Amino acid sequence: MTRISVLLLGALAAVIFALIILIILPTTLMAEVPHPAGLRPYTSQELRGREVYIANGCVYCHSQQLRDRHFTVDVARGWGTRSSVPADYVYDSPHLMGTMRTGPDLFNVGIRLPDPQWQLLHLYQPRAVVPWSIMPSHPFLFQHKESAAPGDQVLALPPRFAPASGVIVATPDAKALVAYLLALKHDYPAPAHDASGSREDDDEQ
Repeated sequence: MTRISVLLLGALAAVIFALIILIILPTTLMAEVPHPAGLRPYTSQELRGREVYIANGCVYCHSQQLRDRHFTVDVARGWGTRSSVPADYVYDSPHLMGTMRTGPDLFNVGIRLPDPQWQLLHLYQPRAVVPWSIMPSHPFLFQHKESAAPGDQVLALPPRFAPASGVIVATPDAKALVAYLLALKHDYPAPAHDASGSREDDDEQ
């Protein structure tokens, strides 16, 4: 057997091993994870907002996972009362847990910041509500109109950020994105056992 054959076989074995360990085994273990009683499916508007969230790359700066309180300060920061478990994501496809936290975690943003008007202002111009924010503004999710029409959701902007004339109104995409963010609530009790068999409430003992 030549060296090239050995290398090819080794590479193939590594790929197969990774496929089994990282994809097939986790999928099998989590295939029957039941949804928690307090977790509801997304509405059609929330699903649309989730697509807007993905399209605008929000997952690159925001995570949606609270880590174990024994190792991090996620809970101490007020981002939630417990760490996340696999059952929290049964309605999420694709999963948007994220790996970066340029901005705060959003696992429970619907509980921490439940005001739709605040969320809309934050999307249009983050500095209007958080002066030190480095989040980019998303004015393309809004419309500048000379006057509001019936049913328009008008932003109450501070004078510094308000247009010289007319009003700023939320588009359907902006309202859908806010609906999705407000749906991120995980204040229900976690299942007693996660998919790995460990107890979520072990850290309470």
